[in-house]
Amino acid sequence: MMHMAADPAERYKISDVFRDASAAGLTVCRTWAFSDGVDGALQISPGVYDERVFQALDFVISEALKYGIRLILSLVNNYNDYGGRPQYAQWAKNAGVQITSDDDFYTNQVLKGYYKNHVKRVLTRLNTVTKIAYKDDPTIMAWELINEPRCQTDPSGRTVQGWVQEMATYTKSIDNKHLLEIGMEGFYGDSMPEKKQNNPGYQVGTDFISNNLIQEIDFATIHAYPDIWLSGQSDYAQLGFMQRWMLSHWTDSKTILKKPLVFAEFGKSNKDQGYTLSGRNSYMNTIYNNIYNFARSGGTIGGGLVWQIVAEGMESYYDGYEIVLSQNPTTTGLIAGQSHKMAALGHMLNKPH
Repeated sequence: MMHMAADPAERYKISDVFRDASAAGLTVCRTWAFSDGVDGALQISPGVYDERVFQALDFVISEALKYGIRLILSLVNNYNDYGGRPQYAQWAKNAGVQITSDDDFYTNQVLKGYYKNHVKRVLTRLNTVTKIAYKDDPTIMAWELINEPRCQTDPSGRTVQGWVQEMATYTKSIDNKHLLEIGMEGFYGDSMPEKKQNNPGYQVGTDFISNNLIQEIDFATIHAYPDIWLSGQSDYAQLGFMQRWMLSHWTDSKTILKKPLVFAEFGKSNKDQGYTLSGRNSYMNTIYNNIYNFARSGGTIGGGLVWQIVAEGMESYYDGYEIVLSQNPTTTGLIAGQSHKMAALGHMLNKPH
């Protein structure tokens, strides 16, 4: 969104996304507050920012406010899309720092310093449109430390554990008003080995239990892409995995973490073999029914965020998972139905008894 809004002539597309999402009853949008060292970057080099791009993020936040949408803002990417961890490691190498792998992001003092500086710059940013500092802005629902952290050099989850503890504490020291989450996909690690059977056959260096038990983390997240994680398996097998994945994380959030759970990314790619629109709608409906039933039976699940809603004219962002609400009436109806069901459930559960 920020990238698109950096061109004033394209900003109407941001307004279109928020307008269509709001009309469908959606209330939360997750988007990036990072873009590191790439073409059109927010952070050109460590600590050096493009004010034009920062003003684009200001606009995104102000438009979200206009349409009644709350934001989850992610602070760095695990992957090299928009720079991410690999760009941080490259910056350090360019500065003469001895770097052995991108996973040094979690342990190297220089890299951690780069990240902390970015956190501070974003959180203390004074929005040029609303004149409100980001850390004081109620339009922002939560900060996300990193999109989909992974650490292949330490599959146990302990390296990421140390990083999350340090960065969560640092983030809360600047802003204790907003919620904070990690950005995890939900892979289990070594703290409860019996849980690892729920993973899709491998670990990624995170630990859903221990990482989310950190006091400064306010809610847990999961993502799920069985079409990627279980590539080659049948739709039936992938859906079965998805339902087990959701159930195990909902149960663990409720009984072990005692924190809310947000299903922060899910979708079905139109590039998958045998893809049909009705198949995607059926898949989404199954997920939405699970989320609703979990919420109805005991709270703790905070909702689901489909990946990804875009506006007409945003073809450069198409990755196979895109949904243009104005062009997909059946999918839009499904999303709107879930939004209204969850809103009604929220009102019912919040009624004084």
